[in-house]
Amino acid sequence: MNIYDLTGAVAAVTGGAAGIGLGVARRLAASGARVTLWDRNPEALARAGIEGAQTDRVDVADWDAVRAATDRLRAREGRIDVLVNCAGIAGLNVPLDAYPLDEWDRVLRVNLYGTFHCCRAVVPVMRAQGSGRIVNFASMAGKDGNPNASAYSAAKAGVIALTKSLGKELARTGITVNVVAPAVIRTEMAEAVSPEQLAYMLEKIPMGRMGEVEEAAALVAWLASPEASFSTGAVFDLSGGRATY
Repeated sequence: MNIYDLTGAVAAVTGGAAGIGLGVARRLAASGARVTLWDRNPEALARAGIEGAQTDRVDVADWDAVRAATDRLRAREGRIDVLVNCAGIAGLNVPLDAYPLDEWDRVLRVNLYGTFHCCRAVVPVMRAQGSGRIVNFASMAGKDGNPNASAYSAAKAGVIALTKSLGKELARTGITVNVVAPAVIRTEMAEAVSPEQLAYMLEKIPMGRMGEVEEAAALVAWLASPEASFSTGAVFDLSGGRATY
């Protein structure tokens, strides 16, 4: 495993108690970062088991909760160098004309609003210190659109557009903002998808397999490092060949 030097960097990872977020947090901690896990599940936070990591119960869909968590982290550490937005939910797999309105709102609030809330809260801290790395997680669904997953696809497309916009806004500030667009990664979220939906997604991957959390974490470690200095507003596919643009 290559180790990017993140010694002393202060990192917040949303959805950090499970799945990709937990894998990313472990990789950043192994690279020397001081990691705080932001997650709304207290039981999962309690069993995350990353030596030296801090935990904070945060619902990213709630702006006030995100702002308060940001204030706590800055007060404790004095700075925030890395923000990785992994928190997300899959939502229902149903046709758009049958999609429940409250479920549509829930998926958008976690996946898109949550990313917006965290960026909005953390960017002023990074701007004041003149440096930072933001990595957002979207999905191939945000580029291609998955049938019967309109809310998820729309939210992840929004994350891609948000990242491109913010990357341009911050291009001369020392802060980079990039987005990772995975296909199917082997996580609890993938297990929650219907078998039909999972089969559809796997059929579109030329490598014929799911990605692994460790593969996603390796990409994030580079994007969070000082070495990733000339990429911003960019989409990094992690798709086993599914991406076509």
